[in-house]
Amino acid sequence: MKENATALELIEELKKRLSEGQYKDSVHKIKLMTARDMILEMISK
Repeated sequence: MKENATALELIEELKKRLSEGQYKDSVHKIKLMTARDMILEMISK
């Protein structure tokens, strides 16, 4: 991931990791999902 990634790039990276199962455990998966949802909420306003 680039150092200065845009919000959309971050969302795409999170979606990719979630769809490919690139997370340690269920708690890590929930953290990734929460991060994705919060970024989407912040940029939709």
